[in-house]
Amino acid sequence: MEINEVIGAIGLAIDVAGVLVILGAVVLAGIGFARRVAGGVGVDPAIRTLRQSIGKGILLGLELLVAGDIIRTVAIEPTFTSVGVLAIIVAVRTFLSFSLEVELNGRWPWSRDRAVSER
Repeated sequence: MEINEVIGAIGLAIDVAGVLVILGAVVLAGIGFARRVAGGVGVDPAIRTLRQSIGKGILLGLELLVAGDIIRTVAIEPTFTSVGVLAIIVAVRTFLSFSLEVELNGRWPWSRDRAVSER
């Protein structure tokens, strides 16, 4: 087995792990939502927790998907075209991650230190 095949398989395995993390987060968040609603917590707080749980899973899954793309692109075919496509993919996924972070925490990521020091 050649090194390119091994690296390709590693990249694919990381991609699969990313998809499984997202899927697992959705399933576990759904189970948690059902338990909270059945336990009488209320639908609104349960939905808020559901969205945060799914968002955290998506963030972790996106990071794994980006890692898989980087491994395959840089290690297997580092052409200008493939690196350009990778840059676009990473930019889109970074924007999604940034948007999810703002949605989950309700503040800009760079204001985190200030919010902690004001307590």
